[in-house]
Amino acid sequence: MSVTGLVTATKAGRAAAARLEQAWPATRWYPVADLVRAWRECDRIVCFLAVGAAVRLLAPLLRDKHDDPGVVCVDEAGRFAVALTGGHDGGANRLAHEVAGALGATPVVTTATDVTGTGALDALGLPVEGDVAAVTRAMLDGEEVTLTADATWPLPPLPVTASDTPRPPCVVVTDRIVDLPRPAVVVRPPSLVVGVGASRGAAAEEILALIRDALAEAGLSPRSVVRLATADVKADEGGIVAAARALGVPLVTHPAERLAGVEVPHPSEVVRRAVGTPSVAEAAALADGGELLVPKRRSAMATAAVARLRPRGRLAIVGLGPGSRDLMTPRAVAEVRRCGCLVGLDQYVDQIRDLLRPGTRVIESGLGAEEERARTAVRLAREGHAVALVGSGDAGVYAMAAPALEFADDTFDVVGVPGVTAMLAAGALLGAPLGHDHCAISLSDLHTPWEAIDRRVRAAADADLVVAFYNPRSRGRDWQLPRALEILAERRGPGTPVGVVTDASRPGESIALTTLGGLDVSAVTMRSLVIVGATSSRVVAGRFVTPRGYAWQPSPT
Repeated sequence: MSVTGLVTATKAGRAAAARLEQAWPATRWYPVADLVRAWRECDRIVCFLAVGAAVRLLAPLLRDKHDDPGVVCVDEAGRFAVALTGGHDGGANRLAHEVAGALGATPVVTTATDVTGTGALDALGLPVEGDVAAVTRAMLDGEEVTLTADATWPLPPLPVTASDTPRPPCVVVTDRIVDLPRPAVVVRPPSLVVGVGASRGAAAEEILALIRDALAEAGLSPRSVVRLATADVKADEGGIVAAARALGVPLVTHPAERLAGVEVPHPSEVVRRAVGTPSVAEAAALADGGELLVPKRRSAMATAAVARLRPRGRLAIVGLGPGSRDLMTPRAVAEVRRCGCLVGLDQYVDQIRDLLRPGTRVIESGLGAEEERARTAVRLAREGHAVALVGSGDAGVYAMAAPALEFADDTFDVVGVPGVTAMLAAGALLGAPLGHDHCAISLSDLHTPWEAIDRRVRAAADADLVVAFYNPRSRGRDWQLPRALEILAERRGPGTPVGVVTDASRPGESIALTTLGGLDVSAVTMRSLVIVGATSSRVVAGRFVTPRGYAWQPSPT
């Protein structure tokens, strides 16, 4: 867990720092005289000082932006949180937003890529090498920057042009050691797994030398090594543990039975008798799939092999909420901004087009193409892209999550991002109609036979549930809502509250509170949501309420 240092000089600064201490668990307070100690001990620092004073104090401490902690400066009144140093590598830009959120301040970020929305090469979350400043400047100046990749990885959007051959200025995504024309940036993907075996007592230096020689002879970068892997029986082998630590990667261990089931080119009966599997290094490297690049190599007391993993794409299924931007969750905003490919209904894409970063590929289509959108999103994720499939409300409620997951497999990662549903948005506008047990039923019989919908409405009526009707009525489907209301009226009185909300949180929003006997169905459209109360529902001071009390409270009819 990263540690945040809070540096203060005044009583007002200490009071503001105390608010951050309450909000964040891993904080340490330092008086301004101990700034040097904070610099040594913390991953990021918040200085409650004037910017000029902070600059003079910090200048002698600055060494390398890749290693220095990120620093944010907050004024005495707590109005601004200024990212001062270490914007990307030190996390100061992100910290400025976090501080601003906790204190109710305004974040001030001046990094060019952040303020223009351009993807930052040093903020991809992957190791980068080369002329980062020069290539970034080319992107900001609108020059053509080419992108060449050995495989498709789920990168955030970048304003680049795909190319089979690197042409400077360029970005190259590869785990290989390459000589490139300048200016160029090399992005190292997390693609290599090193399988390791060792005799008891093998030294870390020997294991590391073997790994480095294996990578070097194959022309592979150690910065693309994502983990070391070995057999369970070697989990506490000191040399292997120390080698993983020196490389800065996790050590993953596998049971001998699993390794024994991995097909390898160089099995050994001697190894099988010793540890229960005919291969450790090669099998561990290949245990999670992939391609063997470096077969087993030996030193006096160790073995190593290297495999390349297949990239895993990423599909984020994002609920945008009912329409209003302030009802869209921060997580949904973040997923929209980080995706390389956005797939959605054209009218929903229009709602969020201003959030898209330069280089985002947009695939949009009209009503009726839901299955096509789902298949497209899955295909792109399977190819290795970072994809966001967007829909209104919550993507899992009568929206895109179900069709997408029907077509999905386990070759890519899936992230669900919840959203405020139409039912919740309408309920909040009406009062508290969903305060007790309730259900949602779609009246669209385009994909569900009316007979099934009829049974569900009757079951809801018998169970005395509050019912929220989605897709209640359209020009081509005008009889389903009246029929559903007739079924409910068999169990509920004509005075039962009914709410109709159209275009909830959108321009033209309308709210109507009526009764089961008085509802004018002609005012209901496909953009409406109809909520019919239970027998306990009532109108209190003009608000639709379903009490949650445990005593049965039937309303007068």
